[in-house]
Amino acid sequence: MTTIPADEVGRIVNRLRRAQGQLGAVLSMIEDGRDCRDIITQLSAVSSAVDRAGFAIIASAMKECLREDSDDQALEVAQLEKMFLSLS
Repeated sequence: MTTIPADEVGRIVNRLRRAQGQLGAVLSMIEDGRDCRDIITQLSAVSSAVDRAGFAIIASAMKECLREDSDDQALEVAQLEKMFLSLS
């Protein structure tokens, strides 16, 4: 099993907290009847922030995979590929 290294956790959590705030703003914009273009712009920012967090997690897993000594614990290429595809 590969976990997110401690030095990466803070960076990823910050990205996700930012996305959480942006999503809250989207909800408020919808409730306030804001212009659709503004809502879509903000929603796009949320999506991008979540994607970047996901890719950071996958990149961490890949770095850990390369450092693993045992083949039993290393992520297989197919597993990494599946993770990447789940974000696209």
